[in-house]
Amino acid sequence: MNKETIEAGKSTAITSYILGIGVFIAMSMNAENKNPFATFHIRQGLGLTLTFISLGLIISNFDSLLISFPMWIFISILWSYGIFTAIKGETKPMPLLGSYFQKWLSNIS
Repeated sequence: MNKETIEAGKSTAITSYILGIGVFIAMSMNAENKNPFATFHIRQGLGLTLTFISLGLIISNFDSLLISFPMWIFISILWSYGIFTAIKGETKPMPLLGSYFQKWLSNIS
């Protein structure tokens, strides 16, 4: 990926890490001009959002801070890693789940 492609998709990539609505905004920003850098980070952001929702639904049944606090730490670390790699212009998958997000969400472009 060249530097021009990365710079062109950087704002879309950063937008994709706004949990929830940011992924859909980034998808619409990337709909016309398919930027591979932005597409990579859209997949990462969508995977993170789906992970957040899934873990939240499962953990909310327990209603315990001892269970929910580690989930928030986990999501926060992954979110920080993702947004900082987007800002730096890198395409490194998130630890643990990033390569799965790229494989499972490969139809998202």
